[in-house]
Amino acid sequence: MITYSTEGVKFPGIKKRETTKWIHQVAESYGKKVGEIGYLFVNDEKILEVNNEYLGHDYYTDIITFDYCEEDVLNGDIVISLDTVLTNAEKFGRPYDEELHRVIIHGILHLCGINDKGPGEREIMEAAENKALALR
Repeated sequence: MITYSTEGVKFPGIKKRETTKWIHQVAESYGKKVGEIGYLFVNDEKILEVNNEYLGHDYYTDIITFDYCEEDVLNGDIVISLDTVLTNAEKFGRPYDEELHRVIIHGILHLCGINDKGPGEREIMEAAENKALALR
């Protein structure tokens, strides 16, 4: 089950049913099943607070993924800053809707085991994001 909630922001313009179906499709393409996934859309102040409290990081980010997966079942909490999504859309010259969906699926790809911090991993993640976005 996938849930969507907000704290301190207006709900983003996503279609929950379509987005949920898409997430299931992407998960299945990696041989995974969707278990319990909770999306929380927040502002920059809240994501900074979460980043500090849980990861010890003192900076803004667009997404934080908490992984509770068990074998091939995806479980996790995904916190997304809509402020940073907007900033990044402008910075990279992408439509806001595309950047939002890129970040939404980025968290799922992390739960599927794709990383983006090590050498060459960012390119692998971007390719996976592009492939997933093409399925929308």
